[in-house]
Amino acid sequence: MEIISFVALASGLMIGLGAIGACIGIGMMGGKYLESAARQPELMGELQVKMFLLVGLIDAAFIIGTGIALWFATANPFLGQIANLPK
Repeated sequence: MEIISFVALASGLMIGLGAIGACIGIGMMGGKYLESAARQPELMGELQVKMFLLVGLIDAAFIIGTGIALWFATANPFLGQIANLPK
């Protein structure tokens, strides 16, 4: 039953590290957006569109990782290998 505990640990790491990475990435991007908007206010609208597009892509990567982690946690594909192990 070590497989179940390792899958639970891996799922938690996937969700936690994905959340940390997404938050750091969005925070850095938001800071750079504010800096660039302060330097060139005439480009603010164009930069805002690009920033929100990238925020959606970063969040999509995190949500996909969360979905895979939850899939492993609920419908574990590795449990089928336990039945095939020699005893």
